[in-house]
Amino acid sequence: MFRSALRLRSSRVLLVRGLGTRRGGSTLDWDEKVSDIKKKIGSILPGETWAPLYDTRHLPPEHSDVVIVGGGVLGLSVAFWLKKLQKKRDGIRVLVVERDHTYSKASTVLSVGGIRQQFSLPENVQLSLFSVNFLRNINEYLAVVDSPPLDLQFNPSGYLLLASEQGAANLENNVKMQRQEGAKVGLMSPQQLQNKFPWMNVKGVALASYGMEDEGWFDPWSLLQGLRRKVQSMGVLFCQGEVTRFTTSSNSMVTSSGEEVVLKRIYEVHVKMNNSLEYQPVECAIVINAAGAWSGQIAELAGIGKGPPGTLKGTKLPVEPRKRYVYVWHCPQGPGLEMPFVADTNGVYFRREGLGNNYLGGLSPTEEEEPDPINLDVDHDFFQDKVWPHLGRRVPAFQSLKVQNAWAGYYDYNTFDQNGVVGPHPLVVNMYFATGFSGHGLQHAPAVGRAVAEMVLEGHFQTIDMSPFLFSRFHLGEKVQEDNIF
Repeated sequence: MFRSALRLRSSRVLLVRGLGTRRGGSTLDWDEKVSDIKKKIGSILPGETWAPLYDTRHLPPEHSDVVIVGGGVLGLSVAFWLKKLQKKRDGIRVLVVERDHTYSKASTVLSVGGIRQQFSLPENVQLSLFSVNFLRNINEYLAVVDSPPLDLQFNPSGYLLLASEQGAANLENNVKMQRQEGAKVGLMSPQQLQNKFPWMNVKGVALASYGMEDEGWFDPWSLLQGLRRKVQSMGVLFCQGEVTRFTTSSNSMVTSSGEEVVLKRIYEVHVKMNNSLEYQPVECAIVINAAGAWSGQIAELAGIGKGPPGTLKGTKLPVEPRKRYVYVWHCPQGPGLEMPFVADTNGVYFRREGLGNNYLGGLSPTEEEEPDPINLDVDHDFFQDKVWPHLGRRVPAFQSLKVQNAWAGYYDYNTFDQNGVVGPHPLVVNMYFATGFSGHGLQHAPAVGRAVAEMVLEGHFQTIDMSPFLFSRFHLGEKVQEDNIF
């Protein structure tokens, strides 16, 4: 019966009945009172206009209906759709908390900016199709009065996935499903590959799939800044700080099978200011965990995973930081402007980077080779030993390439099934997830943000059914495996 109850939660949100914060009171009334006090003080004190003894403008508000932990593109997308879909103007107060205001270590800006429909699950194809439509019509969504239009520098050169004899049948089945979902993807034989891309050595390739429409890459930084600018214009508040604690209340219920379940609710978020011991408690009704690679740690703060092994209470959010390297190289005789985003049979990927015969690419390491994520230092030997040999075999011109630059970034890696976690936690009933996409969160952010907003506001998914991505699958052992992760 408990298993059935978990699945039932995908259709409604328990115990969340509106977005009012725990204590009453009107922010508008309070502001008016403060204004009156200032006027009275100013009327009896000599000198200049009254000014507060302590500037609190850097602090978050004391109350917010929704607190979003993580100000990357996923968190900002949730903020955008919450404001876009709210029933009345300014009906929801939203606060975004981001600890790195420079985004120097953010997964969003350190990604390679790809977007594709070539996934192994229908839900991920649907997310991509929604998101690419959002990106293609970006200024219809994110335009701000008296601000210049956004240019995402979208390059629709397509994705090219290569398969060996062993992977050809799986690739063919994936393409069949992708077409059923509406993606424009075609199959290519080795001979067709050779004719279309003469710079490629097709040895070892049995079959390829090529995205003929709405695939390619774009500038992640432009999307991030566009979303941030838009949500600020919609009234979303921002705070630079780190969430260090949740204050919760709890009550018990008994299932039909007689099992006692403790349900928790977060009513206060503690935000620590950067480079300070100072913190601000923020009362709230909803918390969105969009902390990316660090979302597992945020979940632990709410007590998620702190229970007996094998129980729902003891089930952790299986998302952790995984470090990935991106290398940039120059090759004067390399492929031209017709080059797509290529994913080779062994997982090596590469694409053009601007003009002038510059390229970027990389490879996800094996489990045994996983680097320590404690910092973002780049391992240049990894390129020499693992990446370059494959590049040189697939594109002979790359044998004479010269590395120009390199960086590392984090995947919010879901160790369970490499797929996203979307929607509410079954026990911490007002914490919602938008995380765990293992490298494809950027391209799916517009659709995921809408899905989370729909669940918060309506109690169920509307545009795309994301119920397979709920947290409860970790306890039930029901993997929703995504195979096309690079």
